[in-house]
Formats: sequence, structure tokens, C-alpha cells
Amino acid sequence: MNFISVLSNLLSEQLVTTVRDLVIPVMPMMLAYILFKLFWPLWINYIRSDTFARRKFTVLEVKLPRDSFRSPAAMELFINALHNTSDGGFFAQYWKGEKRPGYSLEIISVEGKVKFMIYTEDQRKNGVMAALYSQFPGIEVMEVPDYTRGVQFDPKESTMYAAEFIFTKEDSSKNMAHVYPIKTYVDYGLDKDPKEEFKVDPLTPMIEFLGSVGANQQVWFQYVIRANIKEVQGSHIYFKKTQPYKDQAKKVINEIMGRDPKTRIAGTKDKVSGRITPPTLSDGEKEIVKAIERNMAKPAFDVGIRVIYMGKKNVFDKPNGIGGIVGSFKHFSTENFNGLKPNGDKYSSKFSGLPWQDYKKMRETKQMKIALEAYKRRSFFYDPIKSKHVIMSSEELATLYHFPGAVAATPGLNRIPSKKFEAPSNLPI
Repeated sequence: MNFISVLSNLLSEQLVTTVRDLVIPVMPMMLAYILFKLFWPLWINYIRSDTFARRKFTVLEVKLPRDSFRSPAAMELFINALHNTSDGGFFAQYWKGEKRPGYSLEIISVEGKVKFMIYTEDQRKNGVMAALYSQFPGIEVMEVPDYTRGVQFDPKESTMYAAEFIFTKEDSSKNMAHVYPIKTYVDYGLDKDPKEEFKVDPLTPMIEFLGSVGANQQVWFQYVIRANIKEVQGSHIYFKKTQPYKDQAKKVINEIMGRDPKTRIAGTKDKVSGRITPPTLSDGEKEIVKAIERNMAKPAFDVGIRVIYMGKKNVFDKPNGIGGIVGSFKHFSTENFNGLKPNGDKYSSKFSGLPWQDYKKMRETKQMKIALEAYKRRSFFYDPIKSKHVIMSSEELATLYHFPGAVAATPGLNRIPSKKFEAPSNLPI
């Protein structure tokens, strides 16, 4: 027993010495790594917030002519002009706080008056206006005060509903829901620019709903966008990249067609004869492959979708208001492709089932104030208010946000009262 005790003591002393000799030299590196993990995100948030605070932003209101006949394809060309993937390089991102340009495309209704708005950096407004005028010559674009600035949520006087929207396939497609497109204006035949009486515009029901909003009520639809690149949220901490959006789309197509990703041969190979049986696709599968391939050929955007409905307590119409918001997105959804649904994890109190779980709706009130602040900031992709976004092509985005033609006869839609022409050159002086 004495021998065993002596041996154990010797081994213990040797083990302690070995561990000490190994750990002490690497302690500075371990400490540096821990400090990096702790303070790097704080530094990034600080410099981005500082840069954001020093920048000026502007809100542009777009007034439409009474005779507007442009296809949503014109809006797609405008949106393509906003596709800027430049982050400014390593030094600009992580020392100066630069980030990809972002924009907010908004359709709002203030007591039934429907307006199209665009929120952008002040230094980029001239480029935005030039791109708009190039595609929509008859419009008027004017800089206006931010309509959200004076709006506050007081639960004693007002009621509010807020939601963010994600894809319907979000829970069933292994994080590749964005590969499946929504039903776009091309699927509705609007790319062929039919006559007004034959148009079926999926945006018209939304415009009609916004036009029906009554007194002391407001509804705001917001699409916060930036160019999509190969990254994940929080990648500034680890410098990791995700699988590119288009590579994921190719993977889905290969799975549908039974195609080998290496040989790109589609079909099933017989083990005995070696012959390849071509895949048999249903009409629905063919349409899915066609739609995915069409979207792959177009610029991709990160898109954050947020909606707010607010009104005085005595006029807040919960069934029609919330139903109208959710119903506005139904026309972009199909079973074969994709659709949009409220993200149930955002801005909904998890303790509102019973009165004592959310005393005096304190938690719900807090969530509504956070949602309103997020809308005002046009924040979706960065701290302090970061939310789950979707990835869409410019075609999908132009379907959600475009200027309707004369087929949208909503009285509250803000249009230019008369058409403007240049004066004749032969007028007497």
C-alpha cells in the first residue's frame, strides 16, 4: 500500500507539472481569445451605431399619375438598381462601421389615404430618384417628413397589432425555404403588359384594404431590403460564410430531378444494365423547377417584412384589420411554390392566455413598443433590433412592391390630379 501511495503521489506531481508546463504558455492566447469573443461584437455594434447616428436619412413619397400603365417589370428594373453588394472592405466594415446600403420600401395608409414611400440614406436619394424617373416618367417624387416620427403608442388610448412575415415553407424545407419563390407578377401574366381591363394584379387587394382604413387608424407595410451576399447574421464574430443562395437553389433542383450534382445526369441508373431512366416530373414539379431557375437568374435581396396596424381604442377593428393584413399576402402564395405568413415568435405575448400571465398587458405593451421602434429605425439586419428575414429575387420583390395601374381604382390612392406636359416651343414671348 505504501508503494502504491508513493507511486500515486509521484504521478500526481508529474501530471500537475506537465499540465502547468502546457497551460501557462497558452494562457495569454486563451485570454486573448476570450476577450475577443466578448468585446468584438460590442465593438462592431458600437462603430455601426456611431456611423448610423451620424448619417442622415430621408423619406421620399411617390405620387402616381392617373394613367399609369407600366408593368411591374419596370419596378423590377428599378429594384435592380438598388442591388449593391459592396460592404466597403475589411477596414471600412470593422473600423469605420460601414455596411451594405439598405432601403425601406413602404406602402402606408393614414385614415384611408394610400401612399408609396421609400426610405433611404440622404446621400443616395438622388440616385434613387433618377432610377425611379427613368422607369416611371409620369410620377412625382418629393422629399417629405418621416410620417413615423410623431407617432407614439399609448395603450391607454390606442390599440396596436404588429407582425413580421416569413415564408410558409420555413419549417419544412431544411432552411432552404427561400429557394421556393412566391407567386410573382410573371405568373399572373403581367410581364406581357396586358390591357388594363384584363389585368389581374395581386397587389390590388392590398391597395383596396388600405383604402378602406377608417378615421383614427393607420396601417404600414414595410419591406427593408439589402443586397444578398454569402453570409450569416453574426458572421462578423466568426467570419463564417454560408452556402450561397444560388447553390442551394441548384441543390433543390437536383433533388427534384434526381440529378447527380457531379455528373449533372438526371434520372435513375439501373445497377445491372447501367441504363439511365429519365425522371418523370409532374406538371407541378416542372413549374417549380422553371420558377426556381427563373429566380436564380436575377439579383437576390435580403428582405425584412414588417406590418403595423394602429388605431384608437374605439375604432380599432381587430377582425377586419388583422384579417386584411394577413389576407393581403394570400395572393402571393401557392401550395406548390411558397407563401408568406406571420412569424408567430415576434411581437406576440407568450403569457396572454390567462389574465394573470400578463398583468395589465404589460408584456404585450412592451412588445408593441419594440415593434414600433424597430419600424421607425427601419432595422432588421443589425443590432440592437435584429429579426428573421427572407431572401427574395428582384422579381418577387417587385411583385410585393410596385405601382398599380388604372386597374386599382381605390379613391384613397394618392395620384397626381392632372397630367403634366411641357409647354410648346412656339409660344410667343
